[in-house]
Amino acid sequence: MFHMISCFNLKPGEDIETFRSAYVTFLDEMKAIDLVESSGPIGRRQNDTPMDTDNQRDHEYFVVMSFRDRKQVDAAYDHIMQHIGPTDAAHDTVYTRVRDPVFICWQDLP
Repeated sequence: MFHMISCFNLKPGEDIETFRSAYVTFLDEMKAIDLVESSGPIGRRQNDTPMDTDNQRDHEYFVVMSFRDRKQVDAAYDHIMQHIGPTDAAHDTVYTRVRDPVFICWQDLP
């Protein structure tokens, strides 16, 4: 599997429930055209523990998307960059609510 973690803050005035609803819509659109396998729940950072050692980022929210393989994630990226169809509107509804996004990708080892 290939994964992407999205680290982000919400823009001022945005709330997590509105974002979550928009994210589910986007995820459903991507699943419908076979460009994502799954997503974990949206999480809120808990940096008041010694286990959180990332001092470079101050993102409040995180979510992990999973893809079958590199081919699927690259196809998803290409599709989003075309800015067409219902996935474009769904992606825009999600992306315009965030600030300071960081995306990190990795592939499971065999």
